[in-house]
Amino acid sequence: MAETRRRRSTEERHEALVTLLRGGIEGVEALADRVGVSASTVRRDLTQLQEDGRIARTYGGALVREVFHERSFGDSTRLFADAKAAIATAAVELVPAEASVFVDAGTTCLALARVLADRGPLTVVTRGLEAALQLARVPGLRVIMVGGQVQPLSHGVAGALSEVALGRLAFDIAFLGADTLHPEKGLGEPTVEETYVKELVAGRSGRVVVLADSSKFVPANPPAWTHLGGEWSVLTDEAVDPVTVARFGRRGVNVVPVR
Repeated sequence: MAETRRRRSTEERHEALVTLLRGGIEGVEALADRVGVSASTVRRDLTQLQEDGRIARTYGGALVREVFHERSFGDSTRLFADAKAAIATAAVELVPAEASVFVDAGTTCLALARVLADRGPLTVVTRGLEAALQLARVPGLRVIMVGGQVQPLSHGVAGALSEVALGRLAFDIAFLGADTLHPEKGLGEPTVEETYVKELVAGRSGRVVVLADSSKFVPANPPAWTHLGGEWSVLTDEAVDPVTVARFGRRGVNVVPVR
């Protein structure tokens, strides 16, 4: 258990360093001060990130390689667990009584699935394998698994079979995950099929809420995007940059940090 906690702490520190580097903070001493560790620890972290291909070292600091890397479901599960739990706790309060709810794939949406147990009776539709298994155990929930091709890293389904199923369903509220968020580009995903599924769900939902921890707001360049609808909102954690919140607000998207 102690080893697991150490590994999680290191991974979260690496993500924090990448976020700071993308924000223009490059010096080792400044990075160490921001993440609360020694300069020698930051140097070791930067060496590891360089070996992983995520950054390029410079004199006295580093630069981020702007290449999109989709995390595996297992890796994502170990990161920002407290933030995801806080987001899920806030999200569940938005679920109407006896509603039809869509829960997307991904680890933040899985955190929501874990706290839906006390909100039944509900009809819950999901494209996430882990979410379906979590929800299927709960009395009072009618669980529908959308069909389609399973994505190997996210464990979500997408494709033609998903389109067929979603065309016959409607939702009071939909909770969507995201690999990255940008105020102009919108919501980024690894495949066009996954962004298309999100568009289909949004078009059949009375309300759309994106669940995304603050690491999803850093610049990235995934291969597929869908625009954020003007009526959409985003629940995130309190580490999100207020300037970023304001940029989304100017585009009509309400980003709500939760504690």
